[in-house]
Amino acid sequence: MNNREFWFDTAGKPINAHGGGMLEYGGRFYWYGEHKTEGWAGRLAFHGVHCYESANLTDWRDCGIVLPVSDDPASPIVRGCRIERPKVIYCRTTGKFVMYFHSTDENHTIAKRGLAAADSPEGPFVFLGAARVNAGFAPLNMSAEEAAFPAGTIPPEPQLPNGENDEVKRYPIFRRDLAAGQMARDMNLFVDEDGTAYHIYSSEHNSTIHIAELTPDCLGWSGRYVRVLPCGWNEGMALFRRGDACHLLMSGCTSWEPNAARSASAPAVFGPWTPGGNPCRGPGAETTFGCQSSAVFRAGERWIAMFDRWNPASFDRSTYVWLEIRFLSDGGYRIDWTDEIQFG
Repeated sequence: MNNREFWFDTAGKPINAHGGGMLEYGGRFYWYGEHKTEGWAGRLAFHGVHCYESANLTDWRDCGIVLPVSDDPASPIVRGCRIERPKVIYCRTTGKFVMYFHSTDENHTIAKRGLAAADSPEGPFVFLGAARVNAGFAPLNMSAEEAAFPAGTIPPEPQLPNGENDEVKRYPIFRRDLAAGQMARDMNLFVDEDGTAYHIYSSEHNSTIHIAELTPDCLGWSGRYVRVLPCGWNEGMALFRRGDACHLLMSGCTSWEPNAARSASAPAVFGPWTPGGNPCRGPGAETTFGCQSSAVFRAGERWIAMFDRWNPASFDRSTYVWLEIRFLSDGGYRIDWTDEIQFG
């Protein structure tokens, strides 16, 4: 698979599964992602979530749209909305396949977690709703007193432009959203070795990552979560474990423009998390090879990082880059550029 070219399915059509993630189940790999269309409008969801299946990570069979958009204007997934970064896990407790995604409108104002489930990895997935996260719960690394506004002290809502800015640092967004639930934009899912599942998402206007434990049925949150790298402005997150160490791969918040990748490591899912800088090496590493991180998956003894090379002029012309992660003796990791990645 050449990281400089378009990738095609077994029918000879371009693979259309952007901002995606990987599920391994029953000896097969299932790649879920956003189905993009042409032009600037292609960033919106006019079809839904696409799925591809492979036994060898090279030959991909098109499974079609496994979560279609709705024609009901009252639906959160109405045609023309945004369905971003869909991720699917297998729930051992229920035997269901559970999908989380960033559910929002064309203008990126809603910031909810979309939820769907299916009996098969190839769907069809049934949409179960969209919601803010952990309403009424304080994070484990913040006391209830710290999380709530003192009586009579709620400040006025400021103007919050996109990007890294002092207004977000000054205004207690987390406290504002405590009762109704936290924002959830770029997101991912992670299942730990003990079977516990976690939801990782950009919150607080993208300024701060949250990592939230899921309920045993994977359909909601247990109320146990932490705020990670506050005001670090990270998105495109992927959480993965190797041995006794947990790792994050992330990007900065520059919309569709590439930036330098970021990393962090911790002894446990809930931290404490220590930033590790840009893990990428090679030509173009300062802009993550012109890409943005999407997910990390394990293939045997290898860990593979998935990236999107976005094309805002026509999103259906966006391409993919997969690179192997190499772990270092100091506990960190690096990602070296290669023109091709091979399996088997």
